[in-house]
Amino acid sequence: MPEENVVALLAMLQSDPKLKEKLKSAADLDSALAIVTAAGLDVSKADLLKYQSTQGVELSEEDLETVAGGGVCFYCAYSNSMADDW
Repeated sequence: MPEENVVALLAMLQSDPKLKEKLKSAADLDSALAIVTAAGLDVSKADLLKYQSTQGVELSEEDLETVAGGGVCFYCAYSNSMADDW
């Protein structure tokens, strides 16, 4: 199930700070997904967008600036929704 793949990615991000940093430096979503695939997970754009749409998370000012500036904040919504876990 695609949602399980996203949940597995979030768990991996919690336990792997190097992966988290790599994703932060990704130039775009395609680059981020390539990093995720190299880490051994099968997560698609559709999986991420579907999961994000179910979270009802507001973006911080920093996240909004990243998006407005053309940057990628691949997991910003997830990190905000799981702030206690990070």
